[in-house]
Amino acid sequence: MTNAANAALSQWSMDRETVMSRVIDAPRDLVFEAWSDPKHLPQWFGPKGFKIETFEIDVRVGGVWRFNMIGPDGTVYPNRMRFRRIERPKLMEMDHGVDQDEDPNMFRFTIIFAEQADGKTVLMMRQLFANTEQRDQTIGFGAVEYGYQTLDKLAAYVGGLKR
Repeated sequence: MTNAANAALSQWSMDRETVMSRVIDAPRDLVFEAWSDPKHLPQWFGPKGFKIETFEIDVRVGGVWRFNMIGPDGTVYPNRMRFRRIERPKLMEMDHGVDQDEDPNMFRFTIIFAEQADGKTVLMMRQLFANTEQRDQTIGFGAVEYGYQTLDKLAAYVGGLKR
């Protein structure tokens, strides 16, 4: 990531972010495990119809997940996440972009896991971009819709784990 992008991502700004949330019918510990355990994460991650091909996965602060997201039409999207902060079971933060060094379109990705008294989890995904144009381009190609599809897959996956 470039110094300018890193500086921009160190200051949170609402005009450069997208926020998605969902109530998931599963306990917070289980939802957090689905995000943080290498055996679970590739099983559900990504939009509807997409498959994950993992090359490296080390879910810890400073660790990296390198993977291809393969679309329903066979298009391959190389991805890399670097885990910046993990506060079990309430928060994860990572930088996410393409699988290359110094990705100018890398964005900060924060997931907040809030426990409800009824055994459900409120999950909030916040994505912070280096600038408003980058955020708008991402929204334009469907990132919000794809994000909600990913949350749908997560909810279905943890629903199967809790049975």
